[in-house]
Amino acid sequence: MAISQRAYAPYSNYFVGAAVRTRDGKVFEGVNVENAAYPLGVCAEKSALAKAVSEGYKPGDIEAIGITASPCGGCRQWLYEFRVDEVTFLSATGELATYSAAELLPDTWDLPA
Repeated sequence: MAISQRAYAPYSNYFVGAAVRTRDGKVFEGVNVENAAYPLGVCAEKSALAKAVSEGYKPGDIEAIGITASPCGGCRQWLYEFRVDEVTFLSATGELATYSAAELLPDTWDLPA
């Protein structure tokens, strides 16, 4: 995805992009944004989801996400909590992999109703 080239990754040079598609067909893009205080950075998946939330979307409204890399554990929790049906990313071998958020994070906590 060309979106990854807009990432801010001066420390790792690991540019990640993500695109979220809502059930009504809107698309929200996000990129990773690093920070010198490393834990304060933001993953591409989180920034794309946060954009959708800022536009009024909630858990269950997100149909799919495409990511240029496998999501980290923290992002897998975000994807699970937002009940994303389809998570597609480039695997370590460069192949497209598609899973449900629940498949990527089995045996997680129950979500609020």
